[in-house]
Amino acid sequence: MLAPQNVPSLPTWRRLAARTRFGLRALGVTQAAALAGCALAWLAIRFTGPPASRGARFAARLGRTLGRLRGPFAKLGQFASLRVDLVAPELREALVTLRDRVPPIPFRWVRELIEAELDAPLASLFSEIDPTPLGAASIAQVHAARLQDGRPVAVKVQYPWLAGSRAADLAWIRLGLRAGLGREASGPWLAEFAQGLAEELDFRHEARVAGEIGANLAGEAQVVVPRVIASHSAGRVLTMERWPALTLGDPAALERRGISRAQVLEVVVRAYARQIFSDGLFHADPHPGNLFVIDEPEARLRPRVLFVDFGLSKRLAPELARELRLGMLALLAGDLDGFVAGMQRLGTIAPGAEPRVRAAVASMFARLRGEAAGPLGLGADRILALKDDAKRLLYDTPGLALPTDLLLYAKTLSYLFALARELAPEVDPMRLTVPWLLRFLAQRDVDPTTGPAAANPASG
Repeated sequence: MLAPQNVPSLPTWRRLAARTRFGLRALGVTQAAALAGCALAWLAIRFTGPPASRGARFAARLGRTLGRLRGPFAKLGQFASLRVDLVAPELREALVTLRDRVPPIPFRWVRELIEAELDAPLASLFSEIDPTPLGAASIAQVHAARLQDGRPVAVKVQYPWLAGSRAADLAWIRLGLRAGLGREASGPWLAEFAQGLAEELDFRHEARVAGEIGANLAGEAQVVVPRVIASHSAGRVLTMERWPALTLGDPAALERRGISRAQVLEVVVRAYARQIFSDGLFHADPHPGNLFVIDEPEARLRPRVLFVDFGLSKRLAPELARELRLGMLALLAGDLDGFVAGMQRLGTIAPGAEPRVRAAVASMFARLRGEAAGPLGLGADRILALKDDAKRLLYDTPGLALPTDLLLYAKTLSYLFALARELAPEVDPMRLTVPWLLRFLAQRDVDPTTGPAAANPASG
């Protein structure tokens, strides 16, 4: 780890090169070149190799292109991967990988942006900062550092070109959506995507969400949400407490420390059940890169789980929470008419498509009736299998389009159940979730100004 004063100043020629590179991105030239290469690759793929593999090959190429462009393009891929009702399965699979690591940018760019955002020399902000990032993703990378008082922190730094290139990025994305979906259908997509992007690129928004989720979970002794260091944070820099931690993606490391994976999973599931069914605001990206166990001696007896990266979080609107509850109750009661009526109220069924949608939903109801345990008694494996069935139903039913917030809600739950199967398959996450779910279902009215009422059911 290098002290900030030992990091060399940025030479003039490198500043000019970076500004030229960022300028080309702001003008849309970089994006045009990458997308043109992707289009040429599609032409080549169309005439080479087995026809059955062409879709998957192009999906992989498109995923790599969006990943290299990062920023809004990588976020578009992640957004599209949610749309199980509109996007082909092979393309969704390629786009899901966009949440993975990407090559880091040079530290000199990071230094320049931190100093510009916080209006102070790096040496006065941190006693030390590691030029090698802890990780790099679609819109930012994270560096380990220490404040002047010695406290360890993690510094999330946005890629410096994103603010200047957002207009050009969205212009190219608008063209792509119109080409793929048509002008009328792409309008709502683009508006929703642009709004979510604006929130995710504003780290002050992420800081507020992290603070609110941290306050909601303050009573959970085994859950830790890092505190934001406000003095070292701004719109494109977010500094938070840093803890020694073990990733949930390395179960062997947990076992070497004598940490029970089953106990860890119980903490994670209960924390998510509270966020989703009680608080109405939830961390929406429960993959192993965002969930850790704090590495401390007490972890053998009572592990604490660390949540990081609140850029993808979602607040469930009161009206959507109400419809979700009514839909679940209709599903449990086998009330097909009530379930379809709720879909109509949400505007998810296109004009003239109700007969097709009703037939598809009836098929899903029939499958659930065949489950001896009933929906609330299903294990994780059966729930994940039904999730795949629901994906096929959505994609194969023209005229059916669900709200993205609802799809993100469902995807968060499916990620959670998939994590459970990988981390501790002997634990039944549904059993842990049921107390919170029942309390949610028992609500009769949702105050439109406050959302779902707070609850704290006994752990079960």
